[in-house]
Amino acid sequence: MSQAQEYWKANLRLVFLCIVIWFMVSFGFGILLAEPLNGIKLGGYKLGFWFAQQGSIYTFVALIFFYAHRMNILDRKFNVHEG
Repeated sequence: MSQAQEYWKANLRLVFLCIVIWFMVSFGFGILLAEPLNGIKLGGYKLGFWFAQQGSIYTFVALIFFYAHRMNILDRKFNVHEG
């Protein structure tokens, strides 16, 4: 397998991981598991409501920084980094 194919495969794995995490938090916790999570309070708000309103957004922003950090590592590993 060429280095470009390995780089692309590693990139796709990272993207897939980020999408799975975001899906679990936004759809899983915010919609499917909202009722069971509503039994737990976070800062005075029901946890299911919090995930639906704020948690998925915070997770998305955290995933952006995680993805950028991991891509920088991946870029250096495959010597395709900028500068």
